[in-house]
Amino acid sequence: MNILCGARSSLLSRAQVKEVQAALLPFSLSLHMVWVETLGDRDRKTSLRALDKTDFFTRELDQLLLSGAIRMAVHSAKDLPDPIPVGLAVAAVTKGIDPRDSLVFSKCMPSFPRIATSSVRREESVLSLYPHALFIDLRGMIHERLQILVQGGADGVVIAEAALIRLELTHLPRVFLPGSTPAGQGRLAILIREDDEEMRQLMEPFHDPLPWN
Repeated sequence: MNILCGARSSLLSRAQVKEVQAALLPFSLSLHMVWVETLGDRDRKTSLRALDKTDFFTRELDQLLLSGAIRMAVHSAKDLPDPIPVGLAVAAVTKGIDPRDSLVFSKCMPSFPRIATSSVRREESVLSLYPHALFIDLRGMIHERLQILVQGGADGVVIAEAALIRLELTHLPRVFLPGSTPAGQGRLAILIREDDEEMRQLMEPFHDPLPWN
């Protein structure tokens, strides 16, 4: 069965979809992809600090699902809005991979390192290791975030370890940050229309029952 599926067009999202596709193959299920640039991809100025659990990264895909243009969408579970839009449902949340945050760096940290992140929670984690750290707000795709290190705009960049694993970037020098991370980090969520019982049944084998929200 070939399923019409939507996802963000970023390199990380494509790696996440590849992970889902591999899990579907033994069940004779495949994905026909619709790649979408969302508001969160286009808007590089709005700070993530003030957004909380909105549809900033999912709105366009939600609309495609509700209109019937696609039958499922793949998201990072931590990016889902709360509440889920009326008419949609989470069909599955995968077991996922390493949920930790990593601080990636290119050289030894100075006494007052400049750390790029757009999360207050991540800032607090960094401060537990580097109490004199200074912070720079950060937006963009993973490769764009890492580029700031190459350009000397920051001494370190905070990135989810799951993203580094999926993009095969675990060779980069980094340290794991202490403390908790957002619910669903490292896990993937499959959204469907609430009334699509066939898709709900097809996705049931891929759902990990551990709490995620």
